[in-house]
Amino acid sequence: MTAPELDPADAASTCPAPDGIAPALAAQSLYRFFRVGEEETLALQGVSLTVAPGEVVAVVGPSGSGKSTLLACLAGLDEPDGGTVSVGGQRISHRPEQERAQLRARTVGVLFQSDNLIEHLTLAANVTLVQQLAGRAPRRAPAELLAAVGLAGRAQARPGTLSGGEAARAGLAVALANDPAVLLADEPTGELDTATEAVVLDLMADAARRGTAVIVASHSPAVAAAAHRVITLADGRIS
Repeated sequence: MTAPELDPADAASTCPAPDGIAPALAAQSLYRFFRVGEEETLALQGVSLTVAPGEVVAVVGPSGSGKSTLLACLAGLDEPDGGTVSVGGQRISHRPEQERAQLRARTVGVLFQSDNLIEHLTLAANVTLVQQLAGRAPRRAPAELLAAVGLAGRAQARPGTLSGGEAARAGLAVALANDPAVLLADEPTGELDTATEAVVLDLMADAARRGTAVIVASHSPAVAAAAHRVITLADGRIS
């Protein structure tokens, strides 16, 4: 994966997006805690992050550092206990779930390590469903999206018939179905071999070149090496 070029001064920054560019995503002072019995875990402790359109950001850190919690809050899948998240200038946090879901469908693509596809639907139907949830006319047809990730001949295949690499690419097509402002990927290449990982990362770089902000949480050195910025989380804080 070769990330689109940004000014080196911007790439060295830890939190802000490049000056003069309206952010695709802005998170301010995010806190998230979980309580089990008498024990409280601080998963996020004041995390702030701004990402510009077309920027690729890798979020790294040990297991339990808060990476998945951060991405869930950025996607509106989880609510922070403090702080706010905005995507494309619209606040997605601290809204009713129905509103968050609608904003997410229109502005955010989410790619997990697995379980990105509905098993009983064809690949084309998976893409179509996500586009219908956005409630607007899609810019690209399912066949075009699948062709873009190298699955032109697999539109009518079901997820259970796919190889690991095909499933990862199909999941990416679904995540990009509505040309989102932000793509959030949580360990998307964790189960892939090196060659297949490179293919998936190149596809993410293509999305960034089209203007999508890409945030990837990963343990993979390949992801970190290809990003414009690397943000390290430790104990729920940016270190």
